Amino acid sequence: MAGNIALQQETATIRRASDTITESPLVRWILITMALTFLGLMLIIPVIAVFSKALEQGLELYYKAITNPDALAAIQLTLLTVLVAVPLNTLFGLAAAWAIAKFEFKGRNVLITLIDLPFAVSPVIAGLIFVFLFGKPGVFGPWLFAHDIKIIFAVPGIVMATVFVTFPFIARELIPLMQAQGTAEEEAALTLGASGWKTFWLVTLPNIKWGLIYGIILTSARAVGEFGAVSVVSGHIRGLTNTMPLHVEILYNEYQFVAAFAVASLMTLMAIVTLVVKNIAEWKVQQQAENLG
Repeated sequence: MAGNIALQQETATIRRASDTITESPLVRWILITMALTFLGLMLIIPVIAVFSKALEQGLELYYKAITNPDALAAIQLTLLTVLVAVPLNTLFGLAAAWAIAKFEFKGRNVLITLIDLPFAVSPVIAGLIFVFLFGKPGVFGPWLFAHDIKIIFAVPGIVMATVFVTFPFIARELIPLMQAQGTAEEEAALTLGASGWKTFWLVTLPNIKWGLIYGIILTSARAVGEFGAVSVVSGHIRGLTNTMPLHVEILYNEYQFVAAFAVASLMTLMAIVTLVVKNIAEWKVQQQAENLG
């Protein structure tokens, strides 16, 4: 009898909770419609507009716009920046996440704060900092100028600015994942005689691979689309220091709208591919987190 009463009470509680959290069909449809409308206005329609504007004068002009020497130089510089910045941030992110998640040491909170610094500093301010440090009238400028080393208004400055604004992503993705995993597996491997490198390569890395891939995707996407910091340090030299976003801005300001949207469509395609890969990696990370739970 008591058991039946308890069961009835539990069932009533579940029903009350269900009634509380379940919205009416009308409310659900309104919320879904609002979400889809916002998504269409802010994402789908702009993407369609980019491609329609890029192709409005035909494929021949589109091809001419993206194969223009200045456009090709911008594409090459963007890819070069990504190829340099992403591996550097990968190494930093792995090292920082390993140190923060696996060890207790003085300055740990300071390191975490420094990792978050690019989130708090405007990219334009970051670019100005590099100009102040490495520009001709800057702190190291006279020495660099005397030795004919160019950083500002050259490729090294663009790479450095991109590395700065993108370096939190991998570390911030890996730190909570590695903290959730703990150190038990690594300690077991070390106890069995594995070296530190083998432990990292055979135990730690397989456990974080999808989180690492997710962080690399975010870093790559930000590196491709970075504008503020790169704009400050690049000098906007056509064919030399213009990345794809800067090249799009120049074309648009010169009223070459079709060419600007053609180059922008390439960036949009990169973003779509990145989004697909990101969702796959995010799904894998969620599965991994659920398995850990």
